[in-house]
Amino acid sequence: MKKIAIINQKGGTGKTTTAVNIGKGLADRGIKTLLIDIDPQGNLATWFEPDYERSLYHLLVDEEAPESCIVEIEDDLHLLPSDEATAQAEKILTGKTSRETILKRRLSGVDSYDAVILDCPPSLSLLNQNALVYAKTAYIPVSMDYLAVVGVKNILKNIRRINDLLEHDVEVGLVIPTFFDIRTNQSKEILETLKKHFDSKVTEPIRTNVRLSESASYNETIFEYAPKSHGAEDYAKLVERVIEDE
Repeated sequence: MKKIAIINQKGGTGKTTTAVNIGKGLADRGIKTLLIDIDPQGNLATWFEPDYERSLYHLLVDEEAPESCIVEIEDDLHLLPSDEATAQAEKILTGKTSRETILKRRLSGVDSYDAVILDCPPSLSLLNQNALVYAKTAYIPVSMDYLAVVGVKNILKNIRRINDLLEHDVEVGLVIPTFFDIRTNQSKEILETLKKHFDSKVTEPIRTNVRLSESASYNETIFEYAPKSHGAEDYAKLVERVIEDE
C-alpha cells in the first residue's frame, strides 16, 4: 500500500489540488484510494462536499473506528475529512505520550486501500508529524517562487528529525514543480535548482493553468472539469509517475 504525505511548509504551492487530482487519477485507474485531510481548514471536505458526521478529530481524540469516519466519494475514492475541530485535536494530543504516532496507531487496521494520500497543512505541526510518521513517502509540491524552495529545506530538516528521533524511515519520493510558467526566467531557474538538488525525483512541471483554479470552485477534479486542458494533461502524467514510483 502506498502511503504518501503531500507536504510543504509554505502555503499556496498546490498541495490540495495535487492531492485531489492524484487521488482521482488513481481511482479512475481502478486503484482504491483513501484521501486523508490533515489540515484543520478542511480543504478536501470543501472540495468534495461530502455528507459526514465524523472527522479526523473523532478518529484521533474519541478513538472512533476509522470506518465510521471515512466517507465514500466514488467507488474507488474515499475521504477521511477534517474541519475546524481538528485544530482542537492537536491541542489535546500534545499532552499524550507517543503523540507523534497516534495517527499510525489509529489507522493500523486500515489495509483495504491500494494508496493513501495525506493532504498536509503548511506548518511544522504535530498533525504533520503524525502524517509523516504514518506515511512511507513525502511528495513535495513546489511553486515557482524562492520562498517555496525555502519551505522544501524546512521540510527536509523535519523529515530528518523524525527519522532520527523515531527511527522511522520517511523518504522524499517526488518533488513536484507547480505553477510553472515557461515564459518566465524565474520558473526555469527554480526548476533547474530543484533538478540540481533532487535529480530524478523532480517530476515534469504542472503548468500554470486557469482551469485548475476554476475546477475547485466547481467542486470537480481537473479530469472532470477540463479533461482536455494542460492541467489535466500534466496531472495525468503525474499520476502515471506516482504509479511507477516505488
